[in-house]
Amino acid sequence: EAKKVLILLHGRGATAENILTLADNLQLDEFALLAPQAANNSWYPFSFLSPVEQNEPWLSASLQVLGSMITDIATKGIATEHIYFLGFSQGACLMLEYMARNATRYGGAAALTGGLIGDTINADNYHGDFAGTPVFIGTSDPDPHVPVQRVHATTTIFKNKNAAVIEKVYANMGHTINQDELDNVNKILSGS
Repeated sequence: EAKKVLILLHGRGATAENILTLADNLQLDEFALLAPQAANNSWYPFSFLSPVEQNEPWLSASLQVLGSMITDIATKGIATEHIYFLGFSQGACLMLEYMARNATRYGGAAALTGGLIGDTINADNYHGDFAGTPVFIGTSDPDPHVPVQRVHATTTIFKNKNAAVIEKVYANMGHTINQDELDNVNKILSGS
């Protein structure tokens, strides 16, 4: 019955139930929520800044989970422009990597403390055009897991693929989610 879908991706060591608690702070009229659970509470074993090979085959398997979800959603008659993403930390990294590899017009996305995956960013992996998809990327500076330089590099790649990116860097916020980030997520979900 839902007209839109929000895919929520949890961070390392967390659960699908954890990320779903964010729903209490979100405007979710017309949305179905999907929150996959990573095996052993981790999408891939090492830092997102490790060489990609070190995180295989887990990274590819996790990207495939997202791809299968998108295919399944499409079979239910929901177009990609009505599919939204929200990820925190490792979940944000996975979400950004999936989106960059499969750029198209999505409903919107919010990456709360994350960046593209790999010791270096391999732009050859990234295909398609976001066609104005609204994307919010928020992070702390400093953050113990995600260097702000990687966030900036991710924003640049998304903008180059025609995403409408809002990037916000919060001084000394820590590895958490703040109210301003949730307000920006709600703007994307409501289309404002």
